[in-house]
Amino acid sequence: MKTLRLAFLAPSVFLLVTLFLIPLLIVAVYSLQSRGAYGGVTLPWTFESYVRIFDPLYLKILWRSFWVASVSTAICLLLGFPLALFISRAGKHRGIYLQLVMLPFWTSFLIRTYAWMFLLRDTGLINTALIATGIISEPLPLLYNDFAVILGLVYGFLPFMVLPLYTNLEKLDPALLEAAADLGAKPLTALAKVTVPLCRPGIAAGSILVFIPCLGAYLTPDLMGGGKSIMIGTLVQNQFTTARDWPFGAALSLSLMALTLGLLYFVSKRSGGEDLL
Repeated sequence: MKTLRLAFLAPSVFLLVTLFLIPLLIVAVYSLQSRGAYGGVTLPWTFESYVRIFDPLYLKILWRSFWVASVSTAICLLLGFPLALFISRAGKHRGIYLQLVMLPFWTSFLIRTYAWMFLLRDTGLINTALIATGIISEPLPLLYNDFAVILGLVYGFLPFMVLPLYTNLEKLDPALLEAAADLGAKPLTALAKVTVPLCRPGIAAGSILVFIPCLGAYLTPDLMGGGKSIMIGTLVQNQFTTARDWPFGAALSLSLMALTLGLLYFVSKRSGGEDLL
């Protein structure tokens, strides 16, 4: 049985080593080398790339990334919890509503991002409609700022919050809410004292599934934020392409991964670990 188990695990281990561990080791090696005269990496070995991360400019970008990711996650939670609660109580129509939640995945994320850009730009549908109705006289700055980035992230990752919450709420025993009502609890009180505490694992899982992609996102900040809302994912992408500073880009990537793993470990411990997983 042990030999058979190892035989079944061998393909998965091979893929993990080939597609994850080896590339990660290459990035780690790059982060400890110096930038070549025309890009790439070269000797000598150095920790300069990690020291540069503590430059106030890059710390500001890191702080903005955490702030944008946190706000986006909070908005997803505020929007996703009522939606998941509604779907969990929709009876035979649950399947239809779940399909509607996942419907955006049928279209390319890039196309959906460009659609939002067409809506938000100065000559887009929103500004054109507001000007035509006389509500405003000049176009509103809806694009190329933090507002546009947060809007794009919330739109893109909201389903990742709804699905874990729905899974948790679907398993909630309605008798608990009935007991709370019999004891005199009003609907909002029952929601705050019964439903929300019992959904803590779903809230934690959904928050992680939204926060981590938002923190490392580069497509949405790059397109909808432009050069006015740079996040850590955009900075990493620029180091590997435009600046061709591979050691610094590798150091930023590994540092972001370490921060993310640390945050994941902290949230997992605070949420009971086993329930979260």
